[in-house]
Amino acid sequence: MIVLDAGRLDAALNRFAAIVGEEHVWRGDDAAHAYKDAMAPREPLSYAPRGAVAPASVEEVQAVVRVAGELGVPLWPVSRGKNFGYGGAAPRTGEVVMLDLIRMNRILEVNVDMGYVVVEPGVGFDDLYHYLVDNDIPLWMSAPAHTWGSVMGNALERGVGYTPYGEHASKVCGLEIITGTGELLRTGMGALEGSQTWQAFPYGFGPSWDAAFMQSNFGIATKMGLWLMPEPEHTINLAMSMERIEDLLPAVDALRPLKLDGTVQANPSFGNIIRSLAVRGPRSTFYSGTGAMPPEALERARQQAGTGHWNFSVRLFGDKQVNLINAEKVKAAFAAAVPYEFEASEWNRGEELRGSGHPTPSLGALGVVDWLGGPGGHLTFSPVSVFSGEEAWRQYTTVRAMYEDAGFDYYGGFTAGQRYLNHISMIVFNRDDEEMTGRANRLFSNLIETAARNGWGEYRTHTLFYDEVARSYDYNNGALRRWNEAVKDAVDPHGIIAPGKMGIWPRAYREAGE
Repeated sequence: MIVLDAGRLDAALNRFAAIVGEEHVWRGDDAAHAYKDAMAPREPLSYAPRGAVAPASVEEVQAVVRVAGELGVPLWPVSRGKNFGYGGAAPRTGEVVMLDLIRMNRILEVNVDMGYVVVEPGVGFDDLYHYLVDNDIPLWMSAPAHTWGSVMGNALERGVGYTPYGEHASKVCGLEIITGTGELLRTGMGALEGSQTWQAFPYGFGPSWDAAFMQSNFGIATKMGLWLMPEPEHTINLAMSMERIEDLLPAVDALRPLKLDGTVQANPSFGNIIRSLAVRGPRSTFYSGTGAMPPEALERARQQAGTGHWNFSVRLFGDKQVNLINAEKVKAAFAAAVPYEFEASEWNRGEELRGSGHPTPSLGALGVVDWLGGPGGHLTFSPVSVFSGEEAWRQYTTVRAMYEDAGFDYYGGFTAGQRYLNHISMIVFNRDDEEMTGRANRLFSNLIETAARNGWGEYRTHTLFYDEVARSYDYNNGALRRWNEAVKDAVDPHGIIAPGKMGIWPRAYREAGE
């Protein structure tokens, strides 16, 4: 393990303070407690940082990076640090200084005609929502389940929202990057001085690098272009609760053709009963026993709450007449697959946004951490499934059985992409229960191993498990990992940007046995 010695650390923090001001530098316990993952299943201070610095401009970031490179002090960039379930702001190794970009929080441009926004890393979904609504801008953002995270951070981590623009990574168009040597570059058409199409054409000339800066440690993003959806004329929401667990299989197969042909452009999510119950109250409301809730208890809870074993909604956006036609197509497809009816609701432009499908600010999804009572925590396990009812069922039954064998309720669901399903499940635990957190750690490692044996890869993971997931991508003796390492060594020769992120370690760390 590479240890950041006190002399270099103090020298770096002092020089950082000269760049950004002493009030924007944190040392020792102040930094460790501010950036630890409060929801982690392991002692959070074991991988909390040694210090933190919060620059306010591109020039200050460049200056900090150059000092860090000169002194060999690793930095861990973070936008807002709200990536809960995946580690929050916490770094992979504690021997780093946090590079907190939350003060870089400007919305730099909104182009209504072209339908895009340019943001800095500290801009949150709440910020963008209020900017668009308060200024009567007829563009809609997409957002994940809770909205206090970073727009840029979520897109670069390949987060998902619930409008037709919900696959956020695919809507990124143009990044500004600071390299490991402090140099500034722009991707795509932004590489042309005076370009008029940086946020319009996502490729540029030669290799396309936007995707390479997603879930990587190759550089530090300081600006991002993101396409936004023009405000639709009308939306229809078709909600369904399914009473049988096995309804998942035919429902997935009914949805797939509708996604493939573009009838459904948003990203519906099939949520299981625990996901529905957790927003209604703690587990003790429904069951007082230990271990995973047995089937009969789940059925009683379902009846008590008036919910399904699976709950989901299909939302259609666009012209009213087209939506009405497509709604009938959706209803017919599901009527042939499952014995339930949709509950429909409509929104028309000019009405209040709530109920429209517009992602109004919410933290409701975080209620899951209160499921067991006490100081809650959670780990998010996110393997990808092909868009097949049979394969989704196989993945669901495998993962659920492992949860329940380990004594945990299965909380999860499947979010539908174009040709894939994101299977997002959460291990919810009491952080004060050492035995339970131990089981949570063991379960997560077992899930990674089992998923790999079945050919299921995770698309995101918790900071603590980066290396295990990276090793599971093992084709040709880990050829992709070796490629990532080669790129890392070339573009970050000092090895100072987020060592270990996504299992990508600089050469010095590899040689030290990280």
